[in-house]
Amino acid sequence: MAEPATVNWGTRATPFLFVLLWSTGFIGAKYGLPYAEPLTFLALRMALVTAALAALAAVSPLPSLGGVRVAIHAVVAGLLVHATYLGAVYVAIDRGVPAGLTALIVGLQPLVTAVIVTALIGGEVGRRQWLGLMLGLGGIVMVLWQRIGPSDDPIGLAVAGLGLVGITAGTLYQQRFCATIDLRSATLIQYAASALVLGLLAALTERMAIDWTPDFVFALAWLCLVLSLGAVFLLFHLIRRGAATDVASLFYLVPPTVAAIAWLVFDERLTPLAIAGMALTAFGVALVRAPRRRAA
Repeated sequence: MAEPATVNWGTRATPFLFVLLWSTGFIGAKYGLPYAEPLTFLALRMALVTAALAALAAVSPLPSLGGVRVAIHAVVAGLLVHATYLGAVYVAIDRGVPAGLTALIVGLQPLVTAVIVTALIGGEVGRRQWLGLMLGLGGIVMVLWQRIGPSDDPIGLAVAGLGLVGITAGTLYQQRFCATIDLRSATLIQYAASALVLGLLAALTERMAIDWTPDFVFALAWLCLVLSLGAVFLLFHLIRRGAATDVASLFYLVPPTVAAIAWLVFDERLTPLAIAGMALTAFGVALVRAPRRRAA
């Protein structure tokens, strides 16, 4: 009887582990971006993860993706989640868009996902889920209120908006077309494609210079191992098991978690308004993810 309880505990803990690991990506970027241009940084990260996964595949062969069409679907999802979303966020911040404003723009993902699910896909988002989404958005604004600043760079704002499009479309596409693909095989081809595209963009637009400081090496190692392997595998696992709106709502928890980590690591100020916003965001996500009652 103990085994089902253990499995249930692991299932319940997975979303929160994903949020924690995903949130550390912003901390890793803060450590690493001062020493490398954004696309160069990301291209190197994707290339290293691709090499690591390829080495593992040499030891333990991966299942076949199931044909060219399936491989193309995997590549599209990977380019949206890895190259488009991360590349846009890093470039927007590098162009001077405040990190808080960037996080708020990308934080609209759960609402955008709910609208798409309702209007285009024909899915159902109940009133409780809508309420939870609105409360979660309000909580994010409270958390980031002191960090949100004006930006006079319309290109930077547009790039941040592209990041929102990338992560929203990527999670929906992954759920729709890649639900049955082996995660290890799909992730390898996704990182390889992202490394190629980001590398080409970096070669065309950046100097590709890197200052190999200890902080940069630590940030790169953390982002490769914890984010690109741990958090992304968890994300695709959650997408496979849950509804799109439920998974998207977890991204509401990322800004509060980042703020808490920054308070612990960088001694950044955590205001009472931000703490209240964290509580409101958590309550909103709980409403979205709570099991729906079935009609008798």
